[in-house]
Amino acid sequence: MAPQLRVNVPNHPLIRHWLAVARDAATPTPLFRSAMTEMGRWLTYEAIRDEAVGAWLPTLEVMVETPLAPCPGTFINPEVPMVVVPILRAGLALLDGAQALLPLASIYHIGLARDEETLEASCYLNKLPAFFDPQTRVLITEPMLATGGTIISVMSELTARGVDPAFTRIISVVAAPLALQKLGGLYPTLNLYLGAIDEGLNDRGFIVPGLGDAGDRTFGTLNHE
Repeated sequence: MAPQLRVNVPNHPLIRHWLAVARDAATPTPLFRSAMTEMGRWLTYEAIRDEAVGAWLPTLEVMVETPLAPCPGTFINPEVPMVVVPILRAGLALLDGAQALLPLASIYHIGLARDEETLEASCYLNKLPAFFDPQTRVLITEPMLATGGTIISVMSELTARGVDPAFTRIISVVAAPLALQKLGGLYPTLNLYLGAIDEGLNDRGFIVPGLGDAGDRTFGTLNHE
C-alpha cells in the first residue's frame, strides 16, 4: 500500500483551549503570544510521543544507579541529530514551546514572504546547512498552512539537503484542506500535528475561520505595516 500523508488533530483540552484563545479577535497581543507558545508546546508533545508511525525521537535503554540500587532507565539518544526549523516570521511564535521540549535541537531559520497579489512565496533568508545527516529528525513550526506554497518551498529546500520526509514533523495551529492536499501529493510520508483543519480559504488566500495573520498578531504589528 502506498504511503499516505498522516494528519493528526489531537483531541487535547489544552490544545482546544489555546486554539480558542488564539482565534478570538479580542485576544490582546501578549495573550495571543502566550497561546502560540502553548500551542507549540502541546503540538510538539503530541508529535514526539506518537509512536504509531515509528519512533521520531530514538531512545537508549541503559542502567542507572539510584541512591539505593541499579535501575533500568531510558535516555534520548544524543547521537541522532534533532533540528527545529521555524518558518519566519510567524513560525517563531511556536518556537519557544517546541524548544522547551527539545532543548538539544539545533535551530535553523528560513524566511519566506507571500505576495498578497499572486499568493506566491519568495525566500528572503535561508540559514539551512548544505547537507543534513539522513537520520536527522526535523520539526517544522508554521502556525498556518493555507495555500501550501510556503511549506512546500521549505520542504523542497530540506529534501534537497538530504532530509527524509518520513523523519519530518510539521506542527501548525490551523490548516486548510488545499495545503494538505498539495503536501500529500508531494510528500506522502510526512506527519502533521494540527490544532484544527478549517473550512477553506477566502479570495485573499486567508484561512477561514482561521485566526487572522499569525505574525502580525504575535508581534503586535497589525495595522502598522
